Amino acid sequence: MWMDEKIGTRVNRNRTAEALALNPDTIATACPFCLTILDDEVKDANKEDTVKVLDLAEFLAPSL
Repeated sequence: MWMDEKIGTRVNRNRTAEALALNPDTIATACPFCLTILDDEVKDANKEDTVKVLDLAEFLAPSL
């Protein structure tokens, strides 16, 4: 998100591509910034119907 695309690929695109390469049904993070960028990139990849992006607390709450 902070890198000029002329220099390299944006960090948010790299991180999301790495996560999506594992074919997850859920991506969880404890970082509010990461939550935003991952969620935006999952939507851009048209995967929002099959992949949920959750805060770590949202991910763990059902198990309590």
